[in-house]
Amino acid sequence: MPQRTVVVREFAMRFTSTPRGARLARRLISHRLNEWGHSYTSSANETVTLITAELTANAVRHGHVPGRDFHLRLAGTDGVLRVEVTDTRAERLPVPAAPYPDEASGRGLLLVDALADDWGVTPRPVAPGKTVWAEVRLPTPAGTP
Repeated sequence: MPQRTVVVREFAMRFTSTPRGARLARRLISHRLNEWGHSYTSSANETVTLITAELTANAVRHGHVPGRDFHLRLAGTDGVLRVEVTDTRAERLPVPAAPYPDEASGRGLLLVDALADDWGVTPRPVAPGKTVWAEVRLPTPAGTP
């Protein structure tokens, strides 16, 4: 029988689909993680903040529809931090691919794939668009089975 994961903490907000909105989202995630006990210099904060930066940048660059914002959600559950970035462009699905060595961009999803314990894409259930999500497992405290 599948176990249900209980959301212990949650942060969600809508941002303008601009580079400024993506920067603000990244900063707010880092601040929220610090408030949740994952200090700015912790591995969890740095990893989730970097993943958030890549996913929000992709939402702005590849998922932007004029006049539409992107939605960001951070959930802290039993030992897992999950980031979700939702945009309104369903036809542009993210695909990690190795760029040519001299290209200045195109490595974001490779970073997400390397840093996240799991990630994927799901369609928006009630409107056009998609949610790109990534999960990072937190280390188990010493002495915990």
